[in-house]
Amino acid sequence: MSSIIVSFCSCQNKAKLSAKQSDEVATIHFSTQSFLDTTAENLEYTSELDMPDNQNLSISFELSAPLLKSLQKLEPTWSQEQLLQSGNFQFVIYVDDELAYTQNLQSGAGTVLSKTKQLEHRIPLMHPERIDFWGWYLWLRFMKMSGGEDLLSEGEHRLKIEVRPYVQSSELKIGSLLAQGELKVHVHEIPVDENLVAIQPIEANSGWPLSRSNFDSKKIEDLNKKIAQNKFEAITSLVAIKDGKLLLEEYFNGAERDTLHNTRSVGKSFASAIMGIAIEEGYIKDEQMKLGEFYNLKDYKNYSKAKENVTLKSLLTMSSGFTGDDDDYDSPGNEENMYPTEDWVKFALNLPMDHKKEIGKDYDYFTAGVVVLGDIIHKSVPKGLVSYSDKKLFAPLGIENYRWQYTPTKVGNTAGGLQLRSLDYAKFGQLYKNKGLWNSEQLLPELWVEKSLSKQVKQPYDESSFYGYLFWNRVYTVNNKDYEVAFCTGYGGNKIFIFKDIPFVIVITAQAFGIPYAHAQVDTMLVNYILPALLQTE
Repeated sequence: MSSIIVSFCSCQNKAKLSAKQSDEVATIHFSTQSFLDTTAENLEYTSELDMPDNQNLSISFELSAPLLKSLQKLEPTWSQEQLLQSGNFQFVIYVDDELAYTQNLQSGAGTVLSKTKQLEHRIPLMHPERIDFWGWYLWLRFMKMSGGEDLLSEGEHRLKIEVRPYVQSSELKIGSLLAQGELKVHVHEIPVDENLVAIQPIEANSGWPLSRSNFDSKKIEDLNKKIAQNKFEAITSLVAIKDGKLLLEEYFNGAERDTLHNTRSVGKSFASAIMGIAIEEGYIKDEQMKLGEFYNLKDYKNYSKAKENVTLKSLLTMSSGFTGDDDDYDSPGNEENMYPTEDWVKFALNLPMDHKKEIGKDYDYFTAGVVVLGDIIHKSVPKGLVSYSDKKLFAPLGIENYRWQYTPTKVGNTAGGLQLRSLDYAKFGQLYKNKGLWNSEQLLPELWVEKSLSKQVKQPYDESSFYGYLFWNRVYTVNNKDYEVAFCTGYGGNKIFIFKDIPFVIVITAQAFGIPYAHAQVDTMLVNYILPALLQTE
């Protein structure tokens, strides 16, 4: 973590916001008083101060006209409603005169009044605790998700903020500069215990053969330092397997080898594996079986023929067509609506179908559907889901120390929460890397592994993002070279990466629950540190 000393270029005490750079461009003023505890009338601007991470930072500026007037210049024929639905402020941040971050605020950021009437704007950027204000998230995205912390490295920097209007019509239209301000930033590294930076030796009895491959130790030490400084937050472990051998085993923030990590939705991928085994052994015919073959759906609400025809495959690929979307808090089938109920399967099967969705094609992340898959396995295999999983998956992998969570109806929770040691998560990943083979035994059908890791359904997140059978699939770019990877992922930044064309399985566990950049920081760790370190000998 860095201690940051900030010298503000717009230096006034109790300065009036009416001070302008010109008739058109407002001056952005900076304050480190608490945004929540200080009124605009009592606001003070500071010329120089010490700003560690838990300090407040806000900006203030006064426009000569409301934002709406600037939006009207971009699209003169549009109504107020159209403009406010498609436009807002654009914020641009420069570090040392280099463009560092641009954000076009979502149309929902800010109130209608703030855009149509308001001239004075006061926006929090940093606060000791999370606050529900778009400015706090803007600064967070800049620092944690867009390289701001790396750009503001040890030394002196100049940071500039510019504000403009924008409208997204048939093309992005950006208006004239409305406000700008600059500040000097002096960054001093906070020292960390060198023992936390050093690469951790692999202790005996890991259960893995050890790799003798080289890697860039400096890159891993740099990563360890950032974890110790809390620049990568709440990371608990890193395990790297190369060619089926243990190359790296590191633990952080109090975790150790025998820690059972709650990796949340990583457990969904285990449900996929168990489904594949059950199909191979004939307890379930295949993934083309339909819900109507397992449940009398007329006993549930919102019956339809479409619901009868929902396939196991569509549930495995998050394309079942239910009115359920965990990314939409207003969705009836959002998982947060399921958890308080007494019967999660009933919750899922009571949901209506969304007839705008094409089953098997339109992706929506739908946790309740995975609960249904777990229930189907539980009803179909001998002695139920948990016992069957232990006999057919965990015991053959030599995994003895693990913990299930259970649904309110006492079925193993396939929504997530299955807890294992990091080394055992790596075994699961290596099983897939081996195409289902473990110690000369074919635990998973090779074809099932291929289907699970393949690009079954397009995801809306980016061009390289796909979904398999409860596995994700995407491409990471390192040093201008693309690497395809299938992976398990869970809330808080938990991952099992299974790379397609390079010989690595990588496990990262974390407890960054509720942190918006939990997954983004893992992406940064992987692309900027872990893969460059491991690939240096490839």
